[in-house]
Amino acid sequence: MIPADALLNAYASGWFPMAIGPGEIRWYSPDPRGVFPLDGFRVPSRLARSLRAHPFEIRVNTAFRDVMQACADRDDEEGNWIDDEIIESYCALHDKGFAHSVEAWREDRLVGGLYGVSLGGAFFGESMFHRVTDASKIALCALVARLRERGFTLLDTQWLTPHLRTFGAYEVPRSIYLPLLAASLKLNCEFASAAPASAA
Repeated sequence: MIPADALLNAYASGWFPMAIGPGEIRWYSPDPRGVFPLDGFRVPSRLARSLRAHPFEIRVNTAFRDVMQACADRDDEEGNWIDDEIIESYCALHDKGFAHSVEAWREDRLVGGLYGVSLGGAFFGESMFHRVTDASKIALCALVARLRERGFTLLDTQWLTPHLRTFGAYEVPRSIYLPLLAASLKLNCEFASAAPASAA
């Protein structure tokens, strides 16, 4: 298992781990780096209509391990880097209050969500999944709303994908990313609090 201190120090320096094979972990610091503009986050019009219907109950940190396992169980290649060591390491980080899940529920069934790491005023998105249309997207909208409410300044997506680009994500070179990261780490933001998350 990756020690929590090692994980936190890595994130604070712009690095994160991925499993590339049985028992093998590698560390990455992409250049350029994918980030979301929290003030310029875009909600596609079709998704905005879905949001107004409030199709899911949004919960935070009620099923962290289940969210991680669902991300690991996805059939696409993006889920393959989450092995048992990664799951146990991040669950330990969750127990210490640094890793969080945003979950979409319907009729008391977990149908989508995402997880990531919170440090200072930065949130490092790790992975998401859905079992129902729009569930992961609405969880992402809820995450962004929560980060805005609590004064976060950085939402890291690691690598940019065409899917994330539709929400306004873009790439920055490491020379810009690292100062953004350093500034966000000086903040004292609280991700998990009594205030409810909003998907608006």
